[in-house]
Amino acid sequence: MKIIDLHCDALLKLSEAKGTLRYEDAPELETNKKRLQKGEVMVQCFAVFIEPDLPFDLKFQAALDQIDLFYKEVLGKNPEMRHLKNWEDFDNLKPGEIGAMLTLEGVDAIGNDLTKLNILHQLGVRSIGLTWNNANLAADGAGEPRGGGLTLLGKEIVKFNNDHEILTDVSHLSENAFWDVMEIAHFPIASHSNARALCEHPRNLYDKQARAMFDKGGMIHVVYCPPFVKQDGKAKVGDVVRHIDHLCSLGGVKQVGLGSDFDGIFSYVKGLEDASKYQNLINELLKHFKEDEVKGFAHQNFLDNRPGSLKAKNNEN
Repeated sequence: MKIIDLHCDALLKLSEAKGTLRYEDAPELETNKKRLQKGEVMVQCFAVFIEPDLPFDLKFQAALDQIDLFYKEVLGKNPEMRHLKNWEDFDNLKPGEIGAMLTLEGVDAIGNDLTKLNILHQLGVRSIGLTWNNANLAADGAGEPRGGGLTLLGKEIVKFNNDHEILTDVSHLSENAFWDVMEIAHFPIASHSNARALCEHPRNLYDKQARAMFDKGGMIHVVYCPPFVKQDGKAKVGDVVRHIDHLCSLGGVKQVGLGSDFDGIFSYVKGLEDASKYQNLINELLKHFKEDEVKGFAHQNFLDNRPGSLKAKNNEN
């Protein structure tokens, strides 16, 4: 069954490797091309993430460098990888092609300069998370004890996203910032978050947050980072299925998807260690859900809810 995965950190690994990794088949990359092919991944989203301790004046260049790697190493050397810059591009993938979409994990790189955000959009970024775990000029992240909401800049960024049909990603936001996004975002999404009712972690979403996402037409993509899956950090594929089942019980059967966080995690769900193992999850899901529902989780729910879809337009209005 074909997969759309909303989050990986392969670009950060490629950047840190300084030219020593080949995207096609480097064993260090959990989402290398060979593994995506084996796992039947039809679309992989690639996050641009900048380490918070990098000096501010170097951050935007670091973001551009990662995007350059995306163009040169991911796309340029692998003709099967096709850049998705428009939402209709998802409908035009040819057999054997794997779609690749850029996302931004935290807006630290732009400072307070929306021109820089516009540049990233023009380069292909189609989903923007305002923060990582720390606070920045736009909002507080899930790891900021203050727990503040969106700043005026953060609200301007969400409005920018609305105007350009860009997803606003809530996965790393503080709870107050999450609710601020819910008030104004046309295209909210959680690219890699689980249910806090099953695993108490600040990166997961409370039931009331999940219901708010579903009510607004947003999607929640479950993540495979073991500390977000199970309290003791020892997770199996069935534990990921439990999060999907719980989110479905809240009304999300048509609004749940997958967001692995591969290449950004340091421990693994047993049986789901890299993108090549994706069908292990599909096979487990088929034991508990109808085939059409599993197809939805795998890819169809995202296609039905992406900006530009009829459902998204109805929710926007």
